[in-house]
Amino acid sequence: MDIYIKLLEVIFPVFFVVGIGYYLGKKNPKIDTSFITNFGANIGSPAIVFYSVVTTGLSLEIFKSYFLYYLLAIICFSVIGIIFLSFMKKDVLMELPPFILPNTGNMGLPICLFAYGSQGLGVAGAISSIIILFHFTLGVFLASKKFNFDIIIKSPSFYAIIISILFLYFDIEAPIFIVNTTMLLSYATIFLILMSLGIALTRLKVFSFYTALISSTARVLIGPIIGFLIIKSFNLYGYAAGVLLIQCSMPSAILNYLVGSMYSPKKIVDNIASMIVVSTVLSFVTIPIIVFIALKYFI
Repeated sequence: MDIYIKLLEVIFPVFFVVGIGYYLGKKNPKIDTSFITNFGANIGSPAIVFYSVVTTGLSLEIFKSYFLYYLLAIICFSVIGIIFLSFMKKDVLMELPPFILPNTGNMGLPICLFAYGSQGLGVAGAISSIIILFHFTLGVFLASKKFNFDIIIKSPSFYAIIISILFLYFDIEAPIFIVNTTMLLSYATIFLILMSLGIALTRLKVFSFYTALISSTARVLIGPIIGFLIIKSFNLYGYAAGVLLIQCSMPSAILNYLVGSMYSPKKIVDNIASMIVVSTVLSFVTIPIIVFIALKYFI
């Protein structure tokens, strides 16, 4: 019974806040979320990266290890995505990001935090760092089919990752005022982006349900299988392995839609939006199962 109570403690707050956003989006379809987007990109995400990596007791070795483990997972996601998109005769490059860049930030971070506490948040932050980095490098390259170095230079999250790594490398203890500030910003951001996820679900449309269902099923079912295989291959255990499994199980990130809308044709963007909506809805069923497995076998 204890594990079911723990599962409720982990899942309920996340889904409840998403529900608030969905309610607000339905009540006021014109609600402006640009503030949340700008705040999250320029202030919130860098704060989350720094706080989760530097202040949670995460070591440089664990950061490097799980950064690389998830890089391996992304490579596996890419292979699966290429196979599925080729089979469905889609644009392999432009429609690949939803397969390889899951929602490890909006959903993954709070779920790992509630499941494993600050230690889980640290490993989740290391994993989320690579996804944030890839959104503004590989994601932009795939969406536009050309590399834009300026986006990296202008990304505050990129500098937050570099600074966080330097803190770990030199074993620098962050001043309390910075810890407190980034903590407040991190928790505020988690709430706002979860709420914006709910709002986004009222706006994004499903244009091709059949193909979106196939792609989304691959995202939310094959993702955890890949995570489990990596755990077994490297003999991983404990809370860090549980975090890896949870983060591999996330649906497609909404940021894929935002990046795609800036660089890809409308037809491609519509397909990306469809996969985001369907995979997120499916995840409301699959995530509780994955979290249950993680809490039962990786503690």
